[in-house]
This record gives sequence, C-alpha cells and structure tokens, in this order.
Amino acid sequence: MAIQWTTRSAAAPGLLLALLLLVVMAATTHAFVLPSLPPSVLARHSPSLVVHSSSSRRPPSSFSSFSPSSSSIYSTATAGAAPLEGGLNVPPSKQGGVRDKLDALYRFTRPHTIRGTILASLMGVLRCFLEHPKAFANPLQPLPRALLGLLALLCGNVFIVGINQIYDVEIDKVNKPFLPLAAQRMSGKAAWAVVVAACVGGLAITKTAFSPLIFNMYAAGILAGTLYSVPPFYFKRFPLVAAATIAFVRGFSLNFGVYYAVREALGIPFAWNPIVLFITRFMTVFAAVIAVSKDLPDTEGDRKYDVQTFATRVGVKNIARGAAAVLFLNYVSAIVQGVVNSGGAFRQWVMVGGHTLLAALLVQRYSRLEPEKLSSIKAFYKSIWDLFYLEYVLYPFL
Repeated sequence: MAIQWTTRSAAAPGLLLALLLLVVMAATTHAFVLPSLPPSVLARHSPSLVVHSSSSRRPPSSFSSFSPSSSSIYSTATAGAAPLEGGLNVPPSKQGGVRDKLDALYRFTRPHTIRGTILASLMGVLRCFLEHPKAFANPLQPLPRALLGLLALLCGNVFIVGINQIYDVEIDKVNKPFLPLAAQRMSGKAAWAVVVAACVGGLAITKTAFSPLIFNMYAAGILAGTLYSVPPFYFKRFPLVAAATIAFVRGFSLNFGVYYAVREALGIPFAWNPIVLFITRFMTVFAAVIAVSKDLPDTEGDRKYDVQTFATRVGVKNIARGAAAVLFLNYVSAIVQGVVNSGGAFRQWVMVGGHTLLAALLVQRYSRLEPEKLSSIKAFYKSIWDLFYLEYVLYPFL
C-alpha cells in the first residue's frame, strides 16, 4: 500500500524534497570540474606531468616503492587541479600545514562517493520513518545506533576508495594527478593508517552494534573492495568482474543493508518491501553503469599500464552510448513499473513523473557529449552522478 500523508504531514516532506534538491545540486555543481591551470604553471611544469616508470605496461603490485622523492609530478602543478572535488583550496604559502593535511585527507576520501553514501543512508532512514512513524516516537533512542551505522558506512567508503588509490598511485599520476597520493600531498604511511583505521573501525562497529546479517553484508562489501584493488586479485583488470563488484557494494549492500539495519535498530520485524526492492534493483544497475563509465576519462593511464577496461577495449564513444542506453532503459523500466503499479505499491505520479523527468535530463546531458574532448567526457560522467543523487531524492516519496 502506498503511504498516505495527511495535509499536515505532507508539508515537511515537501519542504525536505525542495531542500534536498537544492543541497544536492549545489554540492555536485563543481564535483568533477577540473579547473584549467595558469599558463605560467603549465609552461613551467608540463614536462613533469609525464610519468617515467620501470613498471610500464602493468599496474604496480605494491605501494612499497612510492615515495615523494621518486615521483615526477610537481605538487605545485597538481595543487592547481585539486578543486576537482571541492575542498579548502589551500594557498601555496600554507601548503604542508595542518590545513593542507586536512584538505588532502578530505580529497583522499573522494567526496563525490561520500555524498552518495550519506544521501543513500539518509534516504533509507527517511523511507523507514515514513512507513513506521510510530517507531520514531522517541527519536533519541535509535539515534546513537543510527550514527554508528552511518560512521561504519563512511569507514567502508573511505577504505574502498583509499585502498584503490594506494595500489593505483602510478596510474593516478597519469589519470588523476590531483589526488593526494599522486600529487605527493599525502605520504604512503598516512594513507595506510587511514585505510587500516577505516577498515578496522567499520568492522568493529558493525560487529558490536548490529546483527550477524548486517555484519556479514558489510564484511562482504569490504572484501569486494579489497579484491577490486589489491594484487594478485586486482579485479579492476576484468571489466565485468569490476562492474559486478561496484554494483554489489554501492547498489545492493548499501540500499538493502541500510533500510533493514534501520528496521532492526527500531525492533521492526523483517518484511519484504517492494519499494526497497525496487531501489535496490534500480541502483544496482545504476552502480554498474557508474562502474563502467568511471573509466571514460582514464583511458590514457589505463592503456599505459595495460589495465583492460570497457573504455580501452571498445572506445569512449561506444561505452558512453552504451551507458546512456542502459540508464535510459533503467528509467523506462521504472516508468513501466509505476504505470502497472501492482498492488498499489508506489505513488504513481512520483514513480512515473519523476523518472520521466530524469530520463529526459539524461537524454539532454548525453546530447551534449563530445567524446573526443576530455572536458566533455568528464562533464558527462559528472551528470551520471548527478542523476544518481537525484534518484535518492525521489526514493522516500515513491
């Protein structure tokens, strides 16, 4: 049954929807826009942006050989590119200080992925609240456990993106020289400390505060992230396996796990929920598309180190077209499901109208793509993340 709101209770969700739209769009506006470096900087440092490595044609198998002195990328050049994902924009005179270290740590967490995790978590909680408002009669009671759950998710997110940066540091010097390790703004020891702390902390929280089911799902996500990045497994080398790994973690585990962890924390018995099943299925497909399209801007470094991705094998233009087609069909399936609306599970006007608008936005963004221009490829990839965020804005109101 669709949730029925009274006139009084509808005001808050409506206001929340408008507020979330503003926050998400503001937060993502500059998420992937790489500012151009001043000509003087480029003229001075462009030779240093070419990486010379004895391990050419294969990804490095360990991080042990990385040191600031061995890298050929100048910090001054990459610092200019650092605003890719927002941050403190530390001036050159302050580099190396506490503020600079905090900024490097912030960028090490890959903020656009953190935003996705936080948004998915908040919307999962809101979905549960709208279905079981009486269970939140004393909101302070489940708050500590909810905050622990969010902290565990953020720890898992930091571990997965961090371990990937550690083992991909040589590739990132070509593809993403603005990242803290590639730009020498964070040491290898500091990166390992953050990654290990995030892994241990997240596992400890889910082990002590949640059921074995939630812990096992969380541990499976950690394992998947490890196998994706760490030799000799390095699932990133195998496009289908890599896509399935990311889809599992960001699609299934995050959406299914958060909602049922909230129910568990509130003492609500387990029951299958068609809306949660829909968002899990929909976002698993979406995460698989992100897993494939994330390699679109990275073909240069991937080819250099012989990392086989769909983008290097099939070509940027074909993969971008395929990604847009899969997303469009994903929206079509949501629209059809809303029209059929078996058992009245969905609020039809949101399910059909919302996904029609997002599908139209996808078509509009894809029409602007110029596959031969890196800036256009990055803008298209950013638009996929924008759509990913916006789906979560719809989620509580389906």
